[in-house]
Amino acid sequence: MSAAVYELQGYAIVLDKIAIITRVFESEDKAGFQFNIRFLGDLRLAPQFPTRPEAELGRELLLKALRGRLGE
Repeated sequence: MSAAVYELQGYAIVLDKIAIITRVFESEDKAGFQFNIRFLGDLRLAPQFPTRPEAELGRELLLKALRGRLGE
């Protein structure tokens, strides 16, 4: 089984290494909306988006790719 890679905001994310994906929330500096992706080994990526709908879409597409990978 080869590792599936998903691209998000210029980052290549190996789907097999994702541990947790949080819900969408407003960033602390109120500069937009984000969700966190936590990987095995306690590495975290926090992509930020200007609007909540964009953040929700980014998260849903990542979850769809992850679900598709788990369904293989």
